[in-house]
Amino acid sequence: MTAAAPAPRKHPLSAYLQPKTLQMLVLGFSSGLPFLLVGNTLGYWLRDEGTSLAAIGFISWVGIAYSLKFLWAPIIDRVNAPIFSALGRRRSWMALSQIVVGLALVAMAIVGTGHGLVMLGAFALVAAFSAATQDIVIDAWRIESAADNDELGLLSSAYQFGFRVALLATDAVILAVAEHFGWSFSYTLYGALMVIGLIATFIAMEPERADAVMESKSESAPIYTLRGLFDAVAGPFIAFFRTYGLIALLMLLAISFYRVPDFMMGPMVNPYYHDIGLTKDTVAWVRGSFSFVASLAGIAAGGFCALRFGYIRALIMGGILQAAAIAAFAILAYTKTDLGSFIAVMIFDSIATSFAGVALVSYMSSLTSLGYTATQYALLASSYTMLGKFLKGFSGKLIEWLSQGSDLFHAYAVFFVGCGLVGIPGVILFVILARIHASRDATA
Repeated sequence: MTAAAPAPRKHPLSAYLQPKTLQMLVLGFSSGLPFLLVGNTLGYWLRDEGTSLAAIGFISWVGIAYSLKFLWAPIIDRVNAPIFSALGRRRSWMALSQIVVGLALVAMAIVGTGHGLVMLGAFALVAAFSAATQDIVIDAWRIESAADNDELGLLSSAYQFGFRVALLATDAVILAVAEHFGWSFSYTLYGALMVIGLIATFIAMEPERADAVMESKSESAPIYTLRGLFDAVAGPFIAFFRTYGLIALLMLLAISFYRVPDFMMGPMVNPYYHDIGLTKDTVAWVRGSFSFVASLAGIAAGGFCALRFGYIRALIMGGILQAAAIAAFAILAYTKTDLGSFIAVMIFDSIATSFAGVALVSYMSSLTSLGYTATQYALLASSYTMLGKFLKGFSGKLIEWLSQGSDLFHAYAVFFVGCGLVGIPGVILFVILARIHASRDATA
């Protein structure tokens, strides 16, 4: 790994219209579709039903499934999924997970809050577990399908674009649908939309570049043997630390702190809009217009900076922007339904989080080794979600505690400023990494 950026190569427009890139875009959409439906958007639904902030925070822990996917990623790296094994290792797991995600979302729509939060939370957990499994194989497919680092950047951009379109659908459009047709109808509709990803899975090709490596591993050490099991479970981690040495610990630590602010504030954003008096139609309109365009600008800027200045410098810039944007949410506690303030905060947040997101995805993708792609990327992805997804479960309880002796809106403001400040350690750690790499490059 190096902090220096590869020489950028301009892509003709046709590169973005190639079948592989378009398939990556659709798979990115499929990956992003369940992400908020078991997280922030679920919190909006629960707040609409009168659920307490503390309960909303705790139920957000179903998203911890995304942070534990490195535990079952070794199996996904080495065996085909049942039922769809004819599709190949990557696509078989894609298909199975997409079907389960769709069914779990429909089940959430059927049980609703009327059968208690435990049953709703159980189906949300199934959806989150299956969505995390889908992410494992889609990430692996993206990395293994790329012919070189330049194409990896192209596919990563397509993935981010598709993911952002899904966030638009589940963070904005769904609010308008729920306002007029109800939450149960909305979740049923979005469960059915998982068919889009399933179609892309059947059309896509298995990554041939990784097949030879996988087959040689299976032949020399089948997974049912002790050696094969050890290589599947421990091999990815040994290879990762052998490649990067002790600096790997600093890399994992920096990654783990990087998106903590975004995760911590996540479950409280939609209840915040509800409590300050913004209607679902207003939130949907702003997210679907200003916020979406700003997200695309952030993705483009993040990708450009990663190529122009290197991954780590882009991460430092993204971390600073992200911390400031999240702290800016405190403004809404005092402006409340003022549309201009809401639009400005949403634009800033969308640019910052998209910039930081594409920088982090590009960086983590560059660290994996062929043959261990799914497990190593799952390890990195788990590192960046673990701490934040654990802490966010206490977000509602923290706001309720802060509101004691003061009004709720002041408590919200203090909470968002605090979330922004939590991002500073991640930025500092990447600054240290940049200095280490600069020193090593100078020595070399």
